[in-house]
Amino acid sequence: MADDSDQHANSKLMWQPRPLLVTCAVCLTMGFSAGYLLRGSASVTPQVVSTATAAGAGLDYAMTSAAQPETAQPKAKDMPSLDDLQRMADKKVEPLLAKLKSDPKNPQLWNQVGLIYKSAHQFKQSEGYFEKSLQYDPKNLAVRADYASCMYYTGDVDGALAQLNQSLTYDPKHAGTLMNIGIIKWRGKNDANGAIAAWEQLLQYHPDFPQKELVQQMLTQAKQSAKNPGQKG
Repeated sequence: MADDSDQHANSKLMWQPRPLLVTCAVCLTMGFSAGYLLRGSASVTPQVVSTATAAGAGLDYAMTSAAQPETAQPKAKDMPSLDDLQRMADKKVEPLLAKLKSDPKNPQLWNQVGLIYKSAHQFKQSEGYFEKSLQYDPKNLAVRADYASCMYYTGDVDGALAQLNQSLTYDPKHAGTLMNIGIIKWRGKNDANGAIAAWEQLLQYHPDFPQKELVQQMLTQAKQSAKNPGQKG
């Protein structure tokens, strides 16, 4: 379980399809680097980013805080369309779906399919596969983080938070989960105080958290936002 979680580092929440393509490309380049949204991470030594998702510098925080030179941005005409990504994902999951026919209770296989569709930005489709994986391995916080991120991407902010709160019932001090709860509360619910509470808990439990500097930066912005409710962080 711990090894599984270590391999998953955590995604931005723009739910418009076209901007999302560019968003994910940037986040993947950075490692969704400052952030965990939303992939699982180890409780004490979370790893930054994994292959299929952006653990985003705190979701859309990474997007706004690390703008890249215009010349480094991929040209829209060179980006695959969502239909292209869907076709590539469908092809890639074929052997996994074949294995699932003979091994339908294998949570790793369900998760692998979910990750492929998630990497192709087919978030709604991914949800079903992650849900199925959790049916057989409910305590896998990495999978639950991916499930939550897909819900967040498709606009189900409350559903995403519910999944992350479920993770806390298994590990109340889980660093990646607390990171992501703060991000979603801040960006998805406009709840600066809720975000502050989650991040302060994170730093209390994990004073040597590898992304401590990022969390402190977000805390500063969230506290400023809490003082000026009309101003986004």
